[in-house]
Amino acid sequence: MSVSSAKKKNPRGRRGMSGASETSQRQCQHEGCEEAGKYRAPKAPDVLDDFLWFCQLHVREYNLKWNFFNGTTEAEINAQQSKDKVWERETKPMGDPEARAWSRLGIEDPHQVLGANATQNPGKGAGSGRRLPPNERRAVGILELKDNCTKREGRKSYKKLIKVLHPDMNGGDRSQEEQLQEVVWAWDQIKGSRLFKD
Repeated sequence: MSVSSAKKKNPRGRRGMSGASETSQRQCQHEGCEEAGKYRAPKAPDVLDDFLWFCQLHVREYNLKWNFFNGTTEAEINAQQSKDKVWERETKPMGDPEARAWSRLGIEDPHQVLGANATQNPGKGAGSGRRLPPNERRAVGILELKDNCTKREGRKSYKKLIKVLHPDMNGGDRSQEEQLQEVVWAWDQIKGSRLFKD
């Protein structure tokens, strides 16, 4: 069943373009009026979901006299207007956004993350000053080298690790084959790179 056909079968509470409730059986609540009360109007500013029902003529009269701020001081009006600008949500003080971000991680001083190295700049001047791509950086770590090593130093480390990990050198022990494959992969990365000197 579609929504539109359900509304046609059950027209309860429908309102037309004019705001009239077409199914209302109420009588106009204005004194002496016998017309049908098809238009609703709020009873008071504090109670906006409880309504009076009027005919079209009397709802217009009621709306012209309606004043949401009736009986309030100018200060109260200004306070309400300020709340309405932010949909009646209180604004929380911002403080220092960086400090709040660190406090979510349980760190009061952001420099504690770096510990004793907080004052050292890992950029220029540290090591060779070059930045390695991720594969080559990983290869340097596998071969236990420094970032500024040469291909010759890489080859030495490669040969030393091969002697330790290769099954022929370990009496046929194949338990370290995965590490051996990583060492071979790492040497291929360094051997083929132009970032390492010969």
